[in-house]
Amino acid sequence: MFSKILIANRGEIACRIIRTARRMGIATVAVYSDADARAPFVQMADEAVHIGPSPAAESYLVADKIIAAAKQIGAEAVHPGYGFLSERTSFAEALAAEGIEFIGPPVGAIAAMGDKIESKKLAREAGVNVVPGFVGEIEDTGHAVRISSEIGYPVMMKASAGGGGKGMRLAYNETDVREGFESVKREGLNSFGDDRVFIEKFILNPRHIEIQVLGDKHGNIVYLNERECSIQRRHQKVVEEAPSPFVTPRMRESMGEQCVALAKAVGYYSAGTVELIVSGADASGESFYFLEMNTRLQVEHPVTEAITGVDLVEQMIRVAAGEKLPFAQGDIGINGWSIENRVYAEDPYRGFLPSTGRLVRYAPPSPKFHQAPFVSSEVETPAQGISTSLDANGPGYVRIDDGVTEGGEVSMFYDPMIAKLITWAPTREEAADLQIEALDAFRIEGLGHNVDFLSAIMQHSRFRSGELTTGFIAEEWPEGFHGAAAEPRLLEVLAGVAGVLATADADRAQRIAGQLNGPNPPPGDWAVRIAGEDRLVGLEEEAITVDGEPVALELEYAPGERFVEVALFADNDDEDAAPLETYGIQVEPRRAGYRLTTRGARHEARVLPTRIAHLAAHMLEKMPPDLSRLLICPMPGLLVKLHVEEGEEVQPGQPLATVEAMKMENILRAEKAATVGKINAAEGASLAVDEVILELE
Repeated sequence: MFSKILIANRGEIACRIIRTARRMGIATVAVYSDADARAPFVQMADEAVHIGPSPAAESYLVADKIIAAAKQIGAEAVHPGYGFLSERTSFAEALAAEGIEFIGPPVGAIAAMGDKIESKKLAREAGVNVVPGFVGEIEDTGHAVRISSEIGYPVMMKASAGGGGKGMRLAYNETDVREGFESVKREGLNSFGDDRVFIEKFILNPRHIEIQVLGDKHGNIVYLNERECSIQRRHQKVVEEAPSPFVTPRMRESMGEQCVALAKAVGYYSAGTVELIVSGADASGESFYFLEMNTRLQVEHPVTEAITGVDLVEQMIRVAAGEKLPFAQGDIGINGWSIENRVYAEDPYRGFLPSTGRLVRYAPPSPKFHQAPFVSSEVETPAQGISTSLDANGPGYVRIDDGVTEGGEVSMFYDPMIAKLITWAPTREEAADLQIEALDAFRIEGLGHNVDFLSAIMQHSRFRSGELTTGFIAEEWPEGFHGAAAEPRLLEVLAGVAGVLATADADRAQRIAGQLNGPNPPPGDWAVRIAGEDRLVGLEEEAITVDGEPVALELEYAPGERFVEVALFADNDDEDAAPLETYGIQVEPRRAGYRLTTRGARHEARVLPTRIAHLAAHMLEKMPPDLSRLLICPMPGLLVKLHVEEGEEVQPGQPLATVEAMKMENILRAEKAATVGKINAAEGASLAVDEVILELE
């Protein structure tokens, strides 16, 4: 076994690998850029080596610097994590030339599966179902149009070396192909150094299912069940779960056997994932097709670990060291259900615009959620390596995989992920409920985040029913996200909470000399307006009325605190009774009230003493300025292309400009017919958020 390994990655995956290596008694080495000098993974590692400036192209993507660090520090092996150099054959070859072990698959398998065109040919030869499409190089846009017409719309255009949602465009007609083909080529070149594109049929009502495979250097390969990854936005996964609510045992076996056959055909070992697309319209469940094979660890690997008890990182390290897999296919089972949500620095209330900056406040869910960094394989079955430490009848647990800390920064140079929230429970419903409660407990301030949106998904009736497709988000929020719908019961609770907060703040203000003249309004004397309705909050000994019944409300609140935990109890004298419900609520003081955020939505609660509440109806609201004639950059980015000139007439939906941000190209379109007046930015310019690109007349 290795005594020291280097981790050629950053953030949460670097922290994740360090935890397992430490448990195995292996020393770890981190490499870091300028932007990550104070990052948690650097502090966690036993040793750290600086490798360059903040841009990944000058640090984490420079193989020579990482290899030099490994040699300098005496690392025997390198774990690449995912992204960056994890699927670069040249990197694995360079490590081998220096006698350093690559903790991943063989070079031949990386090369075969990394080329989306060649991988489809190999999959077909191995007997794997393949999506109909054009497997070959496409000359230009005209050629792409002809191919798309022959396949039949809709089609998907993909960069051959792509991944992570980059270099992909869906085309419903010839116009879409002409507009998107060059963008796909550019994204492929900029992100992966390869501008080749292939086109395939887009499966209607598709579900995205992937099979986790694991092999050793002795020819043993198993599949560790499936993950459902259908909930995506712009082809980027948002929610993952294991097992899938759609896959049947027969389907699982058929998928798994085909994926193992493909892995064997390329001599695969280590962890890998075969991605499949399944027609949700096929009740038989037999219409599944090969998409691609990712020859690395996946972001969503924790849900597989949760239901199988297998530490995939540990097994990757052991396989790289030459050990055999300690279990066979028959030893792999399914224990309970696991769901993972990706907490991103993006603002769903503003069209999911990337949000970078400092984490002024960062506190993940507390240990009360049965938090577990990893369910280790310390308690083993006869098939060594499979954990039996989970109680199938237990309450479940929450696992946080993150690589940030309070006061740290989410940089524009890297992926905007803040954390991965993983829950496990005996059933899918319980795992989803744990997600909702844990999401409420996240405390993130200083930048936008998608916690509300994730909570809304977990509560959504369609998600709860398991009726998922890759179009779920676009279909359920076609006009954008504005918060989860709140039930009347929740609004009654929030009105009561607002009254309690107002009483606490009034008491504090009265104690500060000169801030209040006379007594503060007595409990019960608050009029709370929330969701457009006025409620008189009766706060006699902290009792409120919910669904027409009195309940006791308990919360801990220090004036000025921005988070409260609320518990509702039956209105009786039983001091040992369990709460009926609990809520984690973010509190933001507002003028004459509070913004209360919980259960996936923000709620504005205006709180006034009843004697002056009638005046609220006459308070004037400031109207926002009209920005409809301005094309504003929605996120920090690079102006890649201007599609119009001054004086040009444009129609609704016509492309005006293309902005690249986080390695993704975003086409900004005209919202209405107009004439281009003044252009304020030139192609190649770096734009700030809300910077005016052009003006319309």
